[in-house]
Amino acid sequence: MKTSLYSKEVMKYFKHPKNVGTIKNPDGIGRVGNMTCGDIMELYIKVKDNKIVDIKFQTFGCVVALAVSSMLTEIAKGKTIEEALKITNKDILKKSGPVPPIKIHCSFLAADALYEAIYNYLSKSKKTIPSNLKKEHERILNNLKQVEGTHKEFTEFEEKILRK
Repeated sequence: MKTSLYSKEVMKYFKHPKNVGTIKNPDGIGRVGNMTCGDIMELYIKVKDNKIVDIKFQTFGCVVALAVSSMLTEIAKGKTIEEALKITNKDILKKSGPVPPIKIHCSFLAADALYEAIYNYLSKSKKTIPSNLKKEHERILNNLKQVEGTHKEFTEFEEKILRK
């Protein structure tokens, strides 16, 4: 008998997440939020020779949000920037296995955070930003503004915790 709404893979990463935390002096930071439930994720990347050599996350969210954050770090680590930009929500859902339909939106945070971290890295490095990444960046920024507006008290509290 199944005792969980979540796949074994989701529960494994939820109970034992990998790559939690921050990176000192990251090359890129991606911050995203979901306006449906208020989940917030920050993703930090370190890049060397065009490869993601280190990646960590901090997520305030549900079981799925935490699990897919961890899964993403393992998928993206060691990839070139170009390879990492090809990681999609579908890739993450394929690794996680089925999630309850009401939680699918939570799984989208991970890929969005990666896109934002890469956007931030390319911007800071004064490198060319692909046009599709620029479009994703605008979409993600608009979503984050809505989350922060809707959940203002929560995001202010979360900011204090993240900056300690």
